[in-house]
Amino acid sequence: MSLKPLDIDLDYLRQVLVELLDIPSPSGRTDHVQQYVGERLSALGIPSTLTRRGALSACLPGPRQTGADRAIVVHTDTIGGMVKRLKENGRLELKTIGTHSARFAEGAHVRIFTDDLDRVVTGQVLPLKASGHRYNDDVDLQGVGWEHVEVRVDEPVEDIAGLRALGIDAGDFVAFLPNPMVTPSGYVKSRHLDDKAGVAAVLTAFKAVVDAGITPTVTAHLLVTVTEEIGHGASHGLDPDVAEIVSVDAAVVAPGQQSRENAATLAMGDGVGPFDYHLTRNLATIAREHGVDLVRDVFDYYRSDVAAAVEAGAHARVALLGFGVDATHGHERTHLDGLRHLTQLLCLYLQSDLVFPEWDAEPEGDLADFPSLAVQPASEDGPREGPIGID
Repeated sequence: MSLKPLDIDLDYLRQVLVELLDIPSPSGRTDHVQQYVGERLSALGIPSTLTRRGALSACLPGPRQTGADRAIVVHTDTIGGMVKRLKENGRLELKTIGTHSARFAEGAHVRIFTDDLDRVVTGQVLPLKASGHRYNDDVDLQGVGWEHVEVRVDEPVEDIAGLRALGIDAGDFVAFLPNPMVTPSGYVKSRHLDDKAGVAAVLTAFKAVVDAGITPTVTAHLLVTVTEEIGHGASHGLDPDVAEIVSVDAAVVAPGQQSRENAATLAMGDGVGPFDYHLTRNLATIAREHGVDLVRDVFDYYRSDVAAAVEAGAHARVALLGFGVDATHGHERTHLDGLRHLTQLLCLYLQSDLVFPEWDAEPEGDLADFPSLAVQPASEDGPREGPIGID
């Protein structure tokens, strides 16, 4: 099957992204956002199921009834906070959900979710010394860290009793408001682009395939996870027939990195290790042959859904595609062009075959049949006694 670029509905992508961003979903409180994704899939005629732990699974069937499948994995959970302690001054001490700096939390507007579903309390994260007229230079001299900030609640409370009267208690979730904005030049600024922009791109790619009436060459599963930011990610929920897993997540735009906001990114390795040699280069070839603006990159302090999948024992090739994000886990920004290139690459990938269709159809095979000699030359005579290259 020859691959062809598909029409990308950018209006759909933008609408889905903004709607996703508007749904608070810190890790551990993701039921609402999963319901939204399920409804979006249902509107495309794609049924979905939910695991016991809340991961959503859907599928675009391919023509083959046997053999191996592929999966695209994204996550809807975001970084956030949890009430750690009610403070004597009527404010709240926070514990982080996920890894992010208090430097970017200062000034953030938040929602505090009490156990009363009809009551959501708003507030704002402030440094302990927040008044320039009171503390003067000490405002700039205090340290950076979660022990140096607190949540000022938008209610007339001055003590712990007042907080309890509002229904607030330790363990309540605190969501940081995203404040999304799409500029006339195409930049998208918001908290939590990681990974809601990735979810929007994947849904748009699936929509493009459905709208074009294309049957994927290989059955394509979609796994939407809800615990990536706390390290669990795709540790469960993957179909056992999956031979290739492509995670879609934020790519790091920063000094020393090649990722750009207006391009798609192919990660060759991250903090966990290198991604699959064959799958990464296959994705790069698809992009190059079809005019997708794709850059390669390697990340240091980074892990994704597929890291959890591999650690949980997934027997599959893994890769990571991303959209360039400046100031990740902070005041994030990407560009619609980068999301467009990522979406188009996903459309092409969904039309392609597995890297090694026959070999990967089974979980194991004879060493002599392993097809990698084309890209990693070795002795054509096959295995010998002792290490290769040593007489």
